Amino acid sequence: MKVSIFGSGAWGTAIALLLSDNGHNVTLWSKFPNEGAIISETRENPLLKGVTIPEDIYITSDIEEATIGIGAAVIAVPSFAVREISEELAGWIDDSCDVICMSKGIEKDSSSLFTGILKETLGGHVPIASVSGPTHAEEVARRLPTACVAASEDIEVAERVQSLLMNVNFRVYTSTDVVGVELGAALKNVIALAAGICDGLGLGDNTAATLITRGLSEMASLAVAMGGRKETLAGLAGLGDLIVTCNSQHSRNRRAGVLIGRGRSTEDAIKEVGAVVEGYYAAKAAKKLAEEIAVDMPICNEVYCVLFENKDPVEAMRDLMSRQRKSEDGTGEERWVI
Repeated sequence: MKVSIFGSGAWGTAIALLLSDNGHNVTLWSKFPNEGAIISETRENPLLKGVTIPEDIYITSDIEEATIGIGAAVIAVPSFAVREISEELAGWIDDSCDVICMSKGIEKDSSSLFTGILKETLGGHVPIASVSGPTHAEEVARRLPTACVAASEDIEVAERVQSLLMNVNFRVYTSTDVVGVELGAALKNVIALAAGICDGLGLGDNTAATLITRGLSEMASLAVAMGGRKETLAGLAGLGDLIVTCNSQHSRNRRAGVLIGRGRSTEDAIKEVGAVVEGYYAAKAAKKLAEEIAVDMPICNEVYCVLFENKDPVEAMRDLMSRQRKSEDGTGEERWVI
């Protein structure tokens, strides 16, 4: 099949390699012609040093060239660029082409999920799926065993995506819970920022485990309130992605959090990481959604306050630890801590 990946960062490049391994005719589209030319000439993405890009992967910055005759379009741009690329693709994509969103996040201004944006811009007739899970580009590109979830409201679309992507190194499960999969992909970045901040503060393993566990509870609460399924958040797109993002050396969100915990400003931390820190945008969207739907998300709220209101991380942790008493499953009367 002829497939194009829109977004030539580390993730888009890793997916191009995966699809090439699977025998597909692959085009990698770069928004920036100079960047595309460098990758094409060197056959290496600077974000994936040491990983060779096969000559049969075609690289272009021409949107028309990248869409001619394709059977699948993979969206792999940063969260802030999903609407932009979907608007560029409008008119070039029809219902014979599966659109696979592999970007992770929530639109920062509207708090819209990405499949909603794609439906809005491309039209409801276009088959759309969302793919997520513990999938660091650095490891996918090096063919390390990885698993993820392909979700679509139409199970046949999810199964087509499963067949397209799956190989001996990349296992794909299917789901119809698009909301749960997309929210898991976005919200785990916020919790990873919190985990990094705690590490930067010098707090211990107990703290990290608490944040991951209670963070997962927050993620599931919002997903269920928005029509998702709780069990999805216990799977690869929720717990799996949360674990890897909170703990991995590859996690930009965790690295930014560590720097903030050590006293760096949010702006300086993001600049030092040198790549998009998706949790920065997701924290704002999560706060907005939680307020609109009336879901209690204390960890996400404190991360928002640290990022956007310059709240001292030590104070944020103290406020989290001194909240009302409650049962772990959410039942029972709450009482103030004395």
